[in-house]
Amino acid sequence: MRIACVGGGPAGLYFALLLKLRDPQHDITVFERSVHGPPRGLGVVFWGDLLRNLYRADPVSARQIEQVARPWDNQVVDVDGTKVLSAVSRSYGIKRQRLLDILSHRALEAGVHIEYGQEMTHPSQLPAADLIVACDGLNSRMRDQTEGLHADITVGKNKYIWLATDKVFESFTWPFVHTDSGWIWGNAYAVDNESSTFVVECPAETWKGLGFDAIPAQDCLPLLEKIFEHQLDGHQILGQAPDQPPDETNIQWLNFRRLTNEHWYAGQTVLMGDAAHTTHFSIGSGTTLAIGDAISLADNMQRHGELKTALAAYEKERKAAILQAQIAARCSLQWFENVDRYIDLKPRQFSTVLRRRRSPLLPHLPPRLYYWLWLNPTSHELPAMRRLRKWIAPRIVKVYNRFTRSSG
Repeated sequence: MRIACVGGGPAGLYFALLLKLRDPQHDITVFERSVHGPPRGLGVVFWGDLLRNLYRADPVSARQIEQVARPWDNQVVDVDGTKVLSAVSRSYGIKRQRLLDILSHRALEAGVHIEYGQEMTHPSQLPAADLIVACDGLNSRMRDQTEGLHADITVGKNKYIWLATDKVFESFTWPFVHTDSGWIWGNAYAVDNESSTFVVECPAETWKGLGFDAIPAQDCLPLLEKIFEHQLDGHQILGQAPDQPPDETNIQWLNFRRLTNEHWYAGQTVLMGDAAHTTHFSIGSGTTLAIGDAISLADNMQRHGELKTALAAYEKERKAAILQAQIAARCSLQWFENVDRYIDLKPRQFSTVLRRRRSPLLPHLPPRLYYWLWLNPTSHELPAMRRLRKWIAPRIVKVYNRFTRSSG
């Protein structure tokens, strides 16, 4: 088959690599609009489950990714200087550009063609192809030019900005700082031995109160360094990775956009990654889900002889696979849009509730009641508590599931 992948991110590169490895007769070209690859970005996170899937799909690139990824096993929640340390399952951070370099080099070795500096905004610009894989991100032009997919986007309330720092955080860290304009927080994780990703988020009211709406995003960095000075220990906040040229800075304050599509394929076009779905960055699953899409599409194209059957099987499989992540992401987004509801808990209680923010029960119960019913160790020893949990939980889940189905 002749296959055109539009977008040189993890999804497009990994799909092209896997399909070429499984059948070298395929003619696969990846078209990337940037001259030197996608915008460098900063870092991404993943967990052991993705690493296991990578080893099953292509051990060569999996080994290279594991060798350069920065692992951690702890999480720190820092509320105005009071820190709570918790153990978490093995997690990894990696520079996005390092990940893309590994995948692109491996794809080229396998015989995939990669054309940089090629911005494709309409299927008619592509050479003749049996399949067009649209993996060109949330703002996918290929998706928007294809009828029958029915994309839907909802916009979150909070403002966020994706940054870097030359401080290496040994644990995944959630710093919360109270300002005269309200609470502002971040999430920080090391991506190598020299730098970390630092994502800052706050309510729109806090963002305006701090004056960030009136100045360029780049000018916010010194102010953010001052706000997070205790967590940064004198290190800088950067608009790009330390080794990234200054002219490649492209930082901006954004509102998270949640994307869903009624259909993932139409005609000869199929969606992958952020072109098909987005999940809130606070659950750190974007890259994992994108690569999962790539593995699934390659598997189904190998398994089914007829293209339409393969695409239908891929859509069904991946919609089911990402459902729990979408529900968790929606709960997490809602939690961070209502931080004021939880921030007055004691630090250890707040840290515990933060870790359980994906629970659909949490928004429907007073935070302290939720903590004492479900998270306080002593509550599990009391028969009355167990009976109350058994009565409450299914009723709230039933209401939540009905809301989830009605709102897509």
